[in-house]
Amino acid sequence: TMLPLLLLLLPAAHGTAQLRFKPTLTQDLEWVTTASTFVLDQPRCVFQNYSNAVIWLVVALAKDISAFNNSSRPGTNETAFQKFPDPVRVYMTLNVTLGSYPCPKSPGEITVLRVGSETSCAQDDSRPTCNGPLPGPGPYRVKFLALEGSVPVAETAWSDPIMLRTGTVARPAPHTAHTLRGDGGAGMIAITTILSILFAILLAGLVAMLVFWGSDSCGGSSTFSKPESVTVRRYNTHHVYDQPAARL
Repeated sequence: TMLPLLLLLLPAAHGTAQLRFKPTLTQDLEWVTTASTFVLDQPRCVFQNYSNAVIWLVVALAKDISAFNNSSRPGTNETAFQKFPDPVRVYMTLNVTLGSYPCPKSPGEITVLRVGSETSCAQDDSRPTCNGPLPGPGPYRVKFLALEGSVPVAETAWSDPIMLRTGTVARPAPHTAHTLRGDGGAGMIAITTILSILFAILLAGLVAMLVFWGSDSCGGSSTFSKPESVTVRRYNTHHVYDQPAARL
């Protein structure tokens, strides 16, 4: 009769495994942070030894991480998003099984989590695990926690502090800017140069045609036909020269 109880207490006796993985902002997207969301890399190949666990994302303000107890139960008033950050200091969301984080990821596959993307449940108290918009700029810190039933079996380290945007002009992530300056930037420069050359050739052709047409029109207006010569016959009046001179 004691064996089931001992098996139930065994994970607690061993404690929660502390994994060396630290959640980080993704480097695969441009919009890594907004005024109410941020994007994390998925914890691939982190919880592969806990196939029966449900993996949760734990979110807290950086100053309140010490308030989190990994024995807290998700989906309760004590961990509800709708009451974050006061009186709830830490909420739990984005629960998935290990199958959602397969290992390894396929080459070229973007594997991310956008924290704060659900607006429909932000005020819905019946959805305490809502992944709702974050209420301020932070800074926030997050960790992943694996639960088997209600028993914590493994957890990652806390992330570094994450700040959200505060009305500033959005900029591409550093890796994106680097990509644009690299192959993509070189391609755009080459295309722009080719188009500029073609435009210059076309413009030169149009100018040449206009000059040709203008010179042809001026030459036609300056050409005159030589008028035909007109022959005027001279007639003598007979009554003047045919009569003999009067004699005195």
